[in-house]
Amino acid sequence: MNKIFYTIILLASFFGMAQEHFSGINTSKRVGILNANINPAELSNLSNKYEVSVFNFSTNVSNNKITFSELINGNNIEDKFFSGTEPANIRLDVLINGPSFAIKYNKWGFGIFSSANVKTNAIDVDVNLGNALTNSFVGTATINSNYNQRLNAATWGEIGLAASRNIFDTDKHRFNLGATFKFLFPGSYMNLGVSNLQGNITNTFGNVNLTNATANVNISYSGTLAENYTDSSNYSKLFAGGLNGFGAEIGFNYQLKETKTDNTTNGYKLNAGLSFRNVGTMTFKSQNNVSTNYNFEIQGFEALNLNQFDGSESITDIENVLVSSGYLTVENSSKDFKIKLPAVINTYVDYHIYNKWYVSAYTQQKLSDDSENDFTTIQNVITITPRFSGKNYEFYIPLSQNEVSDFTTGFGFRLGGFFMGSSSIVTAVMNNSTQADIYLGFRFGI
Repeated sequence: MNKIFYTIILLASFFGMAQEHFSGINTSKRVGILNANINPAELSNLSNKYEVSVFNFSTNVSNNKITFSELINGNNIEDKFFSGTEPANIRLDVLINGPSFAIKYNKWGFGIFSSANVKTNAIDVDVNLGNALTNSFVGTATINSNYNQRLNAATWGEIGLAASRNIFDTDKHRFNLGATFKFLFPGSYMNLGVSNLQGNITNTFGNVNLTNATANVNISYSGTLAENYTDSSNYSKLFAGGLNGFGAEIGFNYQLKETKTDNTTNGYKLNAGLSFRNVGTMTFKSQNNVSTNYNFEIQGFEALNLNQFDGSESITDIENVLVSSGYLTVENSSKDFKIKLPAVINTYVDYHIYNKWYVSAYTQQKLSDDSENDFTTIQNVITITPRFSGKNYEFYIPLSQNEVSDFTTGFGFRLGGFFMGSSSIVTAVMNNSTQADIYLGFRFGI
């Protein structure tokens, strides 16, 4: 079963390596579709009448145990991931924005967006359980966790229709309102949730047993992720489930205009926004679709041999071992199940300091609890970004505080329609960061 934990780390390395996508460029004064992705009200502020986004890609991985240099070296990753006493977390998040288009007309802005999402997570894994499953200790350990440990992965596609309206505009102030409606296409999903696990683990010369144990277990899967979680190609099924969900977003935007000495406007002095994003659900349906809640209990002199999980390559392999052990009792089961989107509140302020110098503050705060089995995860993030911005170029340095990986800083730039950056490259190069990410893309305005 140690393959589960190790595979998540390998997948993170494979995808290239924060959960704030496009950090720094998403609050740029050059307003485009990326700005509208975090707040649809920005569509009324498009820098050009027409905006075309050709392709944008962002991949992020963060954890609370392994530094970037340790991940690259690849030595004793399992031991380091389950070190200390704090539960282990690792989050992989990939966002691909496909062809998208936006237009500004009078006081209105309209957009059509396409995107694909991949999320893979190990959430609050008990280090004693992790060490036992990876056979990293000899002796006896007690597990007494009052939270839900999760291994979770999901893929899905989105098509969004957005509109924005300027509802107040004077020489000094401007106020916009916007909304996005999303069509959701579930791809594949798996979840192993083990909540309130209590018990004893004993490792005797490599023979690992769990005794006197109780827990509540959720096992859910749909599509290719039920078949094999070690095959990276199974994470590419992004629109496989057809249209089976809807989402909505709403945003507000305010600008304090900047006035030159001749009383003409010169952009904004301050641009601020508030948005509620990713509110919605999607229903997973496939031939192998199932979600089951179990009661898990081992009493007396009975024991579950954890070595049985060695070589497991799918969530169904794990379920079959647990069911055949006789320690699981079905509480309820459903063929089709709904998963909530990772709903968040976004707020930001971009302030024009002087000449071409700007500074922005951005925060992303989740509205749901990561411990819920029917929820795809997201992180709380706060980012401060000083920026030097001209019409056709931009350089910026995002400084972020992340829920899982703590403090990171990076660098990014925009040249014409091309942009590239990272919110963690500086701290990653310094070898003390537990996060790595990169993004790039190309868009143009007419």
